[in-house]
Amino acid sequence: MADETTNYPAAQGGAVDLSGLAANQPDAAGAAPGAPATNAAPLAQVDDVVISGGEQELDEFARLSTRMPVLVEMHASWSHESRELSPVLESIVREAGGRLLLLRLDLDAHSQLGSQPQVIALFGGQPMPLFSGNPPREQIVQVINELLQAAASRGLDGFVEVGGAEAEAPSEPPLPPLHQAAQEALALGDYAAAKKYYEQALTEAPADDLAKVGLAQVNLLGRLQGKTLAEVRERGAEAPDDLDAQFDVADLDLSGGHVDDAFSRLLNLYPKLDDEGKSAVRDRLLELFDVVGAEDARVKRARQRLTSLLFA
Repeated sequence: MADETTNYPAAQGGAVDLSGLAANQPDAAGAAPGAPATNAAPLAQVDDVVISGGEQELDEFARLSTRMPVLVEMHASWSHESRELSPVLESIVREAGGRLLLLRLDLDAHSQLGSQPQVIALFGGQPMPLFSGNPPREQIVQVINELLQAAASRGLDGFVEVGGAEAEAPSEPPLPPLHQAAQEALALGDYAAAKKYYEQALTEAPADDLAKVGLAQVNLLGRLQGKTLAEVRERGAEAPDDLDAQFDVADLDLSGGHVDDAFSRLLNLYPKLDDEGKSAVRDRLLELFDVVGAEDARVKRARQRLTSLLFA
């Protein structure tokens, strides 16, 4: 869990990286997305769907994730965003009615598990980073809804009984067809196909903000795929004037929750560039703004600064 490669980069602003899903899981037959199968028995009885633990619980939850999706919140007392996220995430998980479990790992007490506060999913026994920082509640809900739908489509539709009573699963509207196709492509690690579906959705509905965000997130995930933190940081430090190297560091910062750092790096670079470089930085910043979300205060601040630079 403490591996610092970015093969599965953390998504921002409501995205979910489904590239780690097992493609050979059987499809659910006739069940609504995320709903327990008819007459199915619960996998376990629990007092609460939110549990604090360490390595032992992480191993147990990894095994359980072969039957149902599990979230793991890696939190730390020194992280203000982490403290704000916890109650929101717990509330959302409890609203899932037993179809989702949340394991909370205290990084202060279990530093061997990692150093970066983030939320990951355990899906089919495999870890998948979902997001870092503290995205808006509606974007977290979108991430979890997509995760539950992906789980149901692969037969990972187990559930737990909470407090001795079988949980009732709330119904959820399905994703639009092109969005669903994009998510399924991500499940297979096919970024090119996912990009094509989001682009088609935008062609058909240019005002589709979710498709716009999805496309930006797919582009980010594709750029980071296979790159390691050490390689990106080293190249960025050695080539401060190399635009591609600085773009990679900004992508890495954003994927790790260091949103202000990502924006500041590119904004500080902007005045030093020729017209072509400035245009490239502007386009990349606008794309990263979409990843984080237009209503995020950090995006608003960075957008104001970019506007000032454009008219300087």
